[in-house]
Parts: sequence; C-alpha cells; structure tokens
Amino acid sequence: LAMKSLGSEGLFLFSSLDTNNDLYLSPEEFKPIAEKLTGVAPVSELEEEEVPDPSGETLSVVAKFQPLLMETMTKSKDGFLGISHVALSGLRNWTAPAVPMSVLLARQFKAFLPPKNKVDLGDPWWIIPSELNIFTGYLPNNRFYPPPPKGKEVIIHKLLSMFHPRPFVKSRFAPQGAVACIQASSTFYYTIAFRIHAEFQLNEPPDFPFWFSPGQFTGHIVLAKDSSHVREFKLFVPNSRSLNVDMEWLYGASESSNMEVDIGYLPQMELESTGPSIPSVIHDENGNVIDSRDPSGEPIQFVFEEITWQQQIPWEEAARRLEVAMYPFKKVSYLPFTEAFERAKAEKKLVHSILLWGALDDHHWGNTAKLLPPPLAGSGRTLRETVLESSPILALLNHSFVSSWSLVKELEELQSNRENELHSKLAALHLEKYNFPVEMILCLPNGTVVHHINANYFLDITSMKPEDVESNIFSFSTNFEDPSTATYLQFLKEGLQRAKPYLQS
Repeated sequence: LAMKSLGSEGLFLFSSLDTNNDLYLSPEEFKPIAEKLTGVAPVSELEEEEVPDPSGETLSVVAKFQPLLMETMTKSKDGFLGISHVALSGLRNWTAPAVPMSVLLARQFKAFLPPKNKVDLGDPWWIIPSELNIFTGYLPNNRFYPPPPKGKEVIIHKLLSMFHPRPFVKSRFAPQGAVACIQASSTFYYTIAFRIHAEFQLNEPPDFPFWFSPGQFTGHIVLAKDSSHVREFKLFVPNSRSLNVDMEWLYGASESSNMEVDIGYLPQMELESTGPSIPSVIHDENGNVIDSRDPSGEPIQFVFEEITWQQQIPWEEAARRLEVAMYPFKKVSYLPFTEAFERAKAEKKLVHSILLWGALDDHHWGNTAKLLPPPLAGSGRTLRETVLESSPILALLNHSFVSSWSLVKELEELQSNRENELHSKLAALHLEKYNFPVEMILCLPNGTVVHHINANYFLDITSMKPEDVESNIFSFSTNFEDPSTATYLQFLKEGLQRAKPYLQS
C-alpha cells in the first residue's frame, strides 16, 4: 500500500524519515524537512553565548602544521596538467599555521563539558549537532567566508582559526558537527575525547572556492568539572592512513560550476597546550593581587595536584564510540584488509569488502563520485547513510560476514609488495574487480570473488521503478523496506548462496 501510494522514491524518503517504522511521521521525525524548507531552526535550540570571566585561568595553545604533500595528490601524476596555477594558489601558499600560539580563557572550554544526562563513560553527546542527512542535502559549495559561530561553535572556530583564517565548523556534507564522550572521571575532573568534522576555504575572491577537508579532527581535553581549570588539551588530524584530506575546487562562482576533486596526505595538523591553565590574576592569602613574578623577576611556578582517576576506558574504546555516533554503520566492525581474511578463514565466513578512492569513515567519503553526473553523484556517501546503516544489513553483516574497507592506493601498494605473495594476491584479486569510485566485493577467505557490484550501478538500479528492472539479479522486496536496503540484502544473500559449496567443503 505504501509503495502504491508513494512510489519507490517517495517510499524511500518516507521510510528513512520514519525512524521507528510506525508508518507515521511525528513532528520530531519531520523536523529535518521542516528546517530544510523553512531554513529556520527552533529558537529554543540556539544557545546564548556566555562571556567568560576575564580574571579566570588562561591556557596557552601552540599550533603545529606541515603542509599537504603535493606529490600525494592524484593530479600530481600528470604534473597537474590542465589545472590552473591560480586554482591551487591557496593550497600552495598555506605553509604555516595562521596563529602559531594563542592564549585562551580556560572557561571557554566549558563547551566540551557533558550535559547532565551524559555522565557515563563512553556515552556520546553532540557538542555541535549534525544538521544534515541524506534528505536535507548538503551546504553550498560557492562560499568563501564562514558564518559567524554561535554558542559552542565559538571555541571550536577559535581553535581551528589557528590553522587557517577561514574554518567552517559545520562541514558541507553529513555527518557534520562535533561529538564527545567521557573517557575518564575523577572527583573534580573529566578526560573528554572528541571528534570534529570541519573544513577550510583556502581561496578568496577573485579566485574560485577551494575546499580543504581533513578526514577528521580528534583529540582530548582534561577539564575541571566546573571548567575553571584545563590540565591538558590536544587536537589533531590523524595521519596513520596514506590519504587523510579531501580537496574540491570550483571553476566558477556558481553552484553549478564544474568541480575538480582530489585527495592527499597531510603529515601534521595539531594543537596542543603548553601546560596546564594558570591564573591570570594571583591573590595572596588576604585576597590582595600580587605580581606574577617573584622578586628576582622569574615567573611564579605553580604546583598542580595529581589527578586520581576513579573510572576510565581506553582511548581506542572512546574513539570507537565517537565513530559509531557519527556513523551508525560502524556498529559492524570494519577490520584492516589482511586481518579480515584471517578472521574470515578462522570463522568460516565471507569477507564483505568495500574498495574505494577516499576513506570510508572520514566525513568526506563519497564526495569523489561528484566527478560523475547526477543521479550517480555522491554514491559512496549515499550508501554509507542508507543501506550500511539499516538494521537488516547490520544484522546480516554481523552474523555472516567479516567486513573490511580499503583505499585503492593501499591495495596497489600491497599488490606491488612481493615480500608477501598471499597479501599481494588478495590485493590483486580485489583490484581486478574495482571500478571508480566505490566497489562492494564479497569474497572467500582465499580472496576468490563470488559477487561484486559498483556503487553507482547499485544506486542507478535502486532508483528505478521495480517494474522497469529487466533482470531479477537484484530484485526488490515487497516488504516495507526501501529499495536500496532490499537490493543490498539480496546482494549479500546471493553472495552467501554462491559461496555455499566452498564454505561447506
């Protein structure tokens, strides 16, 4: 009935808004569409900015920055042929942090404190909520200057401005914003882990926009529960993978202008406190203001009590909780490539592998498909925000598969490494099936591919009406599921069926 009333596209939109699947849209479920149509968020949600006490403690923060390695960009392979020097000028000229050192008020970091209902270890909350999803679309590309930050955005904007003068604390694509959780707790202090999805605009008029989007910013803060004192602070862009930045630039000032996309490697982008926050004004025991230097002119040295943590979880666990908050599809563990095959062999399961040009769990994943015309654009992002997050897919992947994702560049390096023939062969079997921008692959523990589908083809067939699909290779479910979920389930089940003779032997 729902399919008959709405059609496949309408049903897809409705069912994805209907988060509890009761065939009724509550005001809360309809909110993303209301905000998109009106452009107005409820006034009650906008927090008033609090002005910190200027006589409170201050924290010194230093910025460390090594520019992007130009040779890691795909376009560097042909010497940036056809790309104007002007387009990359903002990138080439960004060689040092805009503000190497900044002194901030400790109470400005109050934005990192948990709300009253989020005091359990590892229970995530949003510092800056993500306001985008697949239905609200994405924010415009043709912008140069960030909107004025509000509420909790202010401190994050101030921190990111140390790297570059034009940070956008809300990225153009979902999931945007900042999420945090408590990693450790003592009587008076929290260690709070956080993850931020933000980006920078490197160009100014008359040049055209150039977007620089690190995969993520992460870090931690040790903060007094009343925000009066910061013991330590660190924020950084992870650099453990071979590519960690997405770049997009326009060849015109309008939203419809042609766009180039590339990825690259940034060795270092981090902020770190030089020490604990210290009083900006010092009082003696009688309440009188005293000089911050001793009689010999040396700064007064402060002694800080040692913090005894009563509860804590490992950093890796906190980081995973933040990752799942940003990306519900990560409720399924995605193992490193070679480890996935070892696990699959031990558990006699298939490997569910996603091979792609840019990273799966960084906020820019899927932008690469914008090189392609609509309706194929954004294929990776669409998959991540729909089928890979749906309950039936999560359940089947957890039960019957070992999941992994890899960058094409990483598998090319693995293939060329002749020191481990097995790993080289596994990589080669994957790369044989890869088509830009994203390929989903199901294979045996020995690397033999039993089924695969390109993300753009997948989205193409699931956007068609069921009666228009000639082949029954990927059929639609008659149950109340969106076509994408039903088709991906069919893809997984067919892979299991094809693999039966091998898994049973």
